[in-house]
Amino acid sequence: MAEDDGIIIERSVSGRPHEGKVLAVIQPHVDDSTLFAGGTIAKLISEGYTGYLIRTTNDDAAGGGTDGDRVLNNERDNDKVAKVLGLKKVYNLGYRNHRMDEYNTQEIKGRLIFLFRLLKVDTIFSYDPWGHYEENPDHYVTAQAVEAARWMSGSVDYPEQLDTVKPYSVNERYYFARGPQLVNRIVDISKHIDKKIESNVVITTQGPGGNNGSRIRKRLAEQGKKLPILGDTDESADFNYVKHFVLDKDSLTQRGTPSDREVGKKYGLEWAEAYHYIGNPVSVLPDYIAKNAVPK
Repeated sequence: MAEDDGIIIERSVSGRPHEGKVLAVIQPHVDDSTLFAGGTIAKLISEGYTGYLIRTTNDDAAGGGTDGDRVLNNERDNDKVAKVLGLKKVYNLGYRNHRMDEYNTQEIKGRLIFLFRLLKVDTIFSYDPWGHYEENPDHYVTAQAVEAARWMSGSVDYPEQLDTVKPYSVNERYYFARGPQLVNRIVDISKHIDKKIESNVVITTQGPGGNNGSRIRKRLAEQGKKLPILGDTDESADFNYVKHFVLDKDSLTQRGTPSDREVGKKYGLEWAEAYHYIGNPVSVLPDYIAKNAVPK
């Protein structure tokens, strides 16, 4: 770790120092975590975390075809995301897309609390519950439910669960946002940028990644043109489109956030992700007592 003007710089570390720890990625839609946190998730998995993916909606309003087609295709994409990022299991909560503000918050919180306890989650990734100007109800409802569930999971709330699972406290939060937010941690994802790109390429039902690069390549070829930055194959076009446009040159339009390359450049990094990070503060009391207690 390093500090730059109050911003913590989190870098990759060798070995598996996080072995035994558990992270959960909670996203409303299949492409949320990949766009904003895919690099850090891949980094922590490589450093020893076991990870789980929790999707709160069924994405039934995203993509082509019938409602059933969209639900099935997005579920398949979500499974592919988990595989690329190295996440152990997927949990789909199944709420209707863009309609999470219609559901009972207590139910959503209760389900998340159960999963946090069951999986013994130490670290979570999700939308920032304090992010500004978020227009999608799925994003802000999920974010608020996650934060409330995180706060309550280590206590005796929902006591009917305690015959099956025990209270378990979530210690760390990596919160991302599409708009302005408090940023206090920058994560170097340079070694994991390819995983982040791949996790967006496999999402073909919705989102800015998928096969959009190969579509542009095909359209230009029909006009007798090509875009050298995309490469000479459909595979390279999809990969390079995400790398150079979705995550970099056209990031503000595609994702609503600054380029990962530009975020990194400010701190001397090749690629980086920005977060509102919250960890458990370490009490100074035990150390103070050890140093200052005197015989009575």
